Amino acid sequence: MKFAVLINEGPYTHQASDSAYHFTKACLDKGHDVFRVFFYNDGVNNGTRLTVPPQDDRNLQKNWTELAEKHDLDMVVCIAAAQRRGILDENEARRQGKDADNIAPGFRISGLGQLVEAGIAADRLVVFGD
Repeated sequence: MKFAVLINEGPYTHQASDSAYHFTKACLDKGHDVFRVFFYNDGVNNGTRLTVPPQDDRNLQKNWTELAEKHDLDMVVCIAAAQRRGILDENEARRQGKDADNIAPGFRISGLGQLVEAGIAADRLVVFGD
């Protein structure tokens, strides 16, 4: 089965990010295809490389990055939601006149069209968070 995953909540404030990560990992481990993981609203906060959780806590950004590398996973952060929350890739930082970017490895910034495409291409779109 081919899944697409939508994450609407940020890490450390809601269970949705953890649940989405474990769901996606389980799908991939069982041999299913994950067409795309789309981060929207506060979910874009999963994609910042500046997260520094305590040593005894899980590091969701690192977990997502490692999962993407291992499975060649397409992880898309919504551009409008990301800009509202100060998350930029190199091109957007330059375009907005900012001196730095903070998108984590394995994530990319794009628009809502990527979510629409994922919903069409996948057998199931699974949503985590409100």
